[in-house]
Amino acid sequence: MELDVRLGQRSLSIPIENPYRIDAGAMESRIGEFAKEQGAALNGLDVRGLLPLMIRGVVGCEEGCPANAKQLVERGFRDFSLEYVEGGILTATAKAQNGTPLILKLFPDF
Repeated sequence: MELDVRLGQRSLSIPIENPYRIDAGAMESRIGEFAKEQGAALNGLDVRGLLPLMIRGVVGCEEGCPANAKQLVERGFRDFSLEYVEGGILTATAKAQNGTPLILKLFPDF
């Protein structure tokens, strides 16, 4: 499983080796540092709360049922716009502090 983080024209790839044991705080810090390098800030975006939900949604898809991801998209999550893409890809978009879109795209392993 892999998380692709995009901010402007730059991207960061974060591999997720065990989706059942993630360190959302460390991932949020890494994304925050990446944003800072691009002259932006997460400005209160709850990346730490979103990541486990996205991962659970995609892991559910790996077992042949995209319902978890689709339910997350239907419910939404705070300031993020969520989208389920066929093939089990889950995308979350929000505005970073400087107005640049922050895009988190989670790719399953299958």
